[in-house]
Amino acid sequence: MDEGANEAAAPEVPTAAGRVVDRLAEAVEEIAGISDYRNAYKKQFCNLSRRIKLLAPMFEELKESNDPISKPAVGALEKLNRALDSAKDLLRLGSEGSKIFLVLERDRIMEMFQVVTFQLEQALDKIPFDEIDISDEVKEQVELVHSQFKRAKERIDATDTELHTDLLSVYSMSADAKVDSTILQSLAEKLQLMTISDLKQESIALHEMVVSSGGDPGKIIEKMVMLLKKVKDFVQTQQSEMGTPTNPRVLPSHGTTKTPIIPDDFRCPISLELMGDPVIVSTGQTYERGYIKKWLEAGHNTCPKTQQKLSSTSLTPNYILRSVIMRWCEENGMEPPKRPAQTGKPPSGCSASEHAKVVDLLHKLSSQNLEDQRSAAGELRLLAKRNADNRVCIAEAGAIPVLVSLLVTHDIRTQEHAVTALLNLSIFEENKGKIIVSGAVPGIVHVLKRGSMEARENAAATLFSLSVVDRNKVIIGESGAIPPLVLLLSEGSQRGKKDAATALFNLCIYQGNKGKAVRAGVIQTLMGLLTDPETSMMDEALAIMAILSSHPEGKAAITAAEALPVLIKVIRSGSPRNKENAAAVLVHLCNGEQQQQHLAELHEQGMMEPLFAMVESGTDRGKRKAAQLLERMNRFLDQQKEAHVQAKAQTRAWIQGLVDESRDTTASASTDT
Repeated sequence: MDEGANEAAAPEVPTAAGRVVDRLAEAVEEIAGISDYRNAYKKQFCNLSRRIKLLAPMFEELKESNDPISKPAVGALEKLNRALDSAKDLLRLGSEGSKIFLVLERDRIMEMFQVVTFQLEQALDKIPFDEIDISDEVKEQVELVHSQFKRAKERIDATDTELHTDLLSVYSMSADAKVDSTILQSLAEKLQLMTISDLKQESIALHEMVVSSGGDPGKIIEKMVMLLKKVKDFVQTQQSEMGTPTNPRVLPSHGTTKTPIIPDDFRCPISLELMGDPVIVSTGQTYERGYIKKWLEAGHNTCPKTQQKLSSTSLTPNYILRSVIMRWCEENGMEPPKRPAQTGKPPSGCSASEHAKVVDLLHKLSSQNLEDQRSAAGELRLLAKRNADNRVCIAEAGAIPVLVSLLVTHDIRTQEHAVTALLNLSIFEENKGKIIVSGAVPGIVHVLKRGSMEARENAAATLFSLSVVDRNKVIIGESGAIPPLVLLLSEGSQRGKKDAATALFNLCIYQGNKGKAVRAGVIQTLMGLLTDPETSMMDEALAIMAILSSHPEGKAAITAAEALPVLIKVIRSGSPRNKENAAAVLVHLCNGEQQQQHLAELHEQGMMEPLFAMVESGTDRGKRKAAQLLERMNRFLDQQKEAHVQAKAQTRAWIQGLVDESRDTTASASTDT
């Protein structure tokens, strides 16, 4: 029976273990959703959150594993779950709690960090990694996190002493005491209480503290509210003297000048400033063009205000609101905000002439003339290949969405230029997010399926480049990219196979993509590459197989493909790196339902000696894998010997029983006679 059938028939993971793993995965997911940490401890909160999020792959693999989890391991995981609950409470406090409270209670907060760090370090220390079914890559990552918590436990990060001292001095004053405006200015800036919105959120946070304490605001909270009022009065006074947060210039008028209050509908929800170029996103919300563009270019695909997923990234000018804002400014004696020019100064690192050239190429790229499109796409492709400044300049000029639109063109050469230009642009890290946000992935997958061989090769290389960012691995995997990558790995040119292999390896680092690759038939393709020396793809094929062998479907497919003889051959005569990956695959095959069969075959093939040689002279990871295999083989042989001794004893007892029975029968017959 294969593993897939066994999993469907009778799941091996105990209910208690399954529940605790689910709770752990949910806790990490909740922690990942907590953000916007308070400035005073931002570094500490971000470090704690980042380390915890690195544990997610361990829980994903445990959820997908069919192997039972031992009682000691379940106990250790429950301890880790309690530690994560404590961390979650601390991180929520750091995200939603009062900024004033967090600074004033510095010692208490730092003690909480120490306690949570100690709990997490101790919980990770108790997990018996040899008794749980996780890949070596994930195990190494968890061990790295454990060592980071161990180091963090032994040190205390410094906080802003000046901020604490200034805040404490104002906190200690009486309600009617006058505070130095320089101190209030410093507090407002360091606590990030510079806008009405910030002050309102802080007021709500303090109010929540009153509610959580039973509705009776004690002296401490009352004094915090008083302190907030001093900061709020200072900020409002400053705004009254200098204008609103947008700092609009008030036109000269006779008599006393009073700054009008800007209606909330006229403010950009991101910047809280009066909008000069309002645009509508797909959720119907309106934003200032410059701010929403920065939001999208940073890789976000949600509406900042509603957090709904955007169905598209197109921005529609809100002419009606702009007209209303203009009229309101005139009625209130304010100079209307100027609409930003669509073509600003050339980006840094790009000369005016280069910027002008890129803009000219974009005009040609957007034209309906096929020759102009083809030549412009080709020139942009070469410019993007040349240097980093060009990549910044081309992206900032708005070329990426236009290039994406050309991915579905029927002109083969234009399509090749467009996808290769995107590949070259993606080399610059910040452009990766812009390419994803522009909706490029479906177009790249279209090229991967239907383009020329050159276009398909470069489409695969582009997906590899984009998948360097972890969240993009999920997006690309869900786009249907994996089956055409497997096809290119099978039938592509030598370069195409290399590009497909690197893309698949990177995508399959994400656990959710492993099953997709296996179902797309990648194991059969890898076996073909391993058994055909002319392809020169042994390194890539084994690396991909090693990463897929940790997945239940991958292990079943490798077993079904009868890969054991090929892997044994590699361990006997392959390169050190290939021996390492072959051993990694064997470790996973020799752990589970068919391990007895595989271990017996390894013993029959005389693998003890080559594995001992690996332990002596292999790569670091290869040594560990070989040692694991030797340990399992020795345990298997001991079990075989014990079973043989027991069988021999049972046979002897059975024969003795027959002899005794025969004697009794003979004796009985003699007596009767």
